[in-house]
Amino acid sequence: MVDLLVVSVWHLLQIYSTILLNGHFHWDILYFYGEISTYFLMNIPKSNLPRVVIIGGGFAGVNLVKSLANKNVQVVLIDKRNYHTFQPLLYQVSSSGLEPDSIAYPLRKIIKKHKSTFFRFAEVKQILPEHRMITTSIGDLSYDYLVLATGTKTNYFGNKTIEANSMPMKTVPQALNIRSLILQNFEKAAIASSNKEREAFLNFVIVGGGPTGVELAGAIAELKNNILPRDYHDLDPDDMHIHLLEGADRVLPPMSAHASKKALQFLKKLGVKVHCGTFVKDYDGTNVTTNSDLKMLSETLIWAAGVTGAPIQGLKAEAIVANANRYKVNQFNQIEGYTNIFAVGDIALMASEAYPKGHPQVAQPAIQQGKLLGKNLLRLIDKKSMKPFVYKDKGSMATIGRNKAVVDLKPYKFGGFFAWFVWMFVHLMSLVGFRNRVIVLFNWTYNYINFDKAARLIIRPFKK
Repeated sequence: MVDLLVVSVWHLLQIYSTILLNGHFHWDILYFYGEISTYFLMNIPKSNLPRVVIIGGGFAGVNLVKSLANKNVQVVLIDKRNYHTFQPLLYQVSSSGLEPDSIAYPLRKIIKKHKSTFFRFAEVKQILPEHRMITTSIGDLSYDYLVLATGTKTNYFGNKTIEANSMPMKTVPQALNIRSLILQNFEKAAIASSNKEREAFLNFVIVGGGPTGVELAGAIAELKNNILPRDYHDLDPDDMHIHLLEGADRVLPPMSAHASKKALQFLKKLGVKVHCGTFVKDYDGTNVTTNSDLKMLSETLIWAAGVTGAPIQGLKAEAIVANANRYKVNQFNQIEGYTNIFAVGDIALMASEAYPKGHPQVAQPAIQQGKLLGKNLLRLIDKKSMKPFVYKDKGSMATIGRNKAVVDLKPYKFGGFFAWFVWMFVHLMSLVGFRNRVIVLFNWTYNYINFDKAARLIIRPFKK
């Protein structure tokens, strides 16, 4: 260890002298230093096994890790969070239906029996493909094979004002922020000094009529119908309004026309005001301006109108589809222009005849790509030909509230109680961890029997 420290200090001095003499880094020196710094900062042991570095612990990353478990490779999983998030149920955290630990699972617990797999809690800053190395917030690390599973982030389409004042819902902390804001607005509405002020606190605007927006609108409507009358006797539930804004001519544009029609019926039955063909032009934190004559006062605007990829700096510009911020990949998930760098899940755009704009950015393509890439990496290491990815569409579904859901399963399309039951079963079985399944099932059963949402706690007050 002392020898390594001496060598590391010597190389630091060499880098410094190189900068003084030439005015720039010498990458070979930095690469060598990166190898040394691995021991001090990332503490990944040296191994004769090929090293697979996976960035991102979402659906794609976790399934890739599992498919490489205890194989003849060293796996390093890196994520800026130490848990996997089951994103399809984030809206239930936002609407007080579930606690966050019900839909999150420790990444270290997933790999605890994987003898050659390591997790590092870090943010990746840059890729240096010419040196097979990445730079992170805790040090540098070399790789033999690199897999990017960084997913997506909220897309505001360049509107900085909306970005500054609206509420996104892509992560657990963001979902908790929405939960706190909704409950805080109820409390502020109870002491509001004017009807106009109360109106702003009790108007909830959701932008985006896809599955996330529809499910969240239904969940907030259930708060209005079941919780507000019981918890806030001094508020009139009729003063609370939920507005769902969708730019297309129908809600749930990715799903069938049948699903859209049924979802609209369910939303209206719950009291949600749906505005199709409506875009938000501006939002200053209180005033909502749209492309139509519709104007509203609202202290809560939740942005569920789209996502964009979250690439990492360092790869060639032509490897990224600019308007989507997704990596171009071939049928083996190799990023265009690279043989040892891959992308899977939402960040990967694999164009095909069936999917010219890439696969839908939902869980199933990510899960299937992660599983297959694990097998393909092992085949590649053994110098065997890889198998091309073929997406098996298992259908799509969305829930709008109690006993209300829509399901598209080729060739069947149905809605109502049975669809709601199917939705519950699929999501329950898809959760990571037995404990999470038990807790979610208990909460759902309790909520169903009592018309209640037990997690309506302001643990961490939100400030705009």
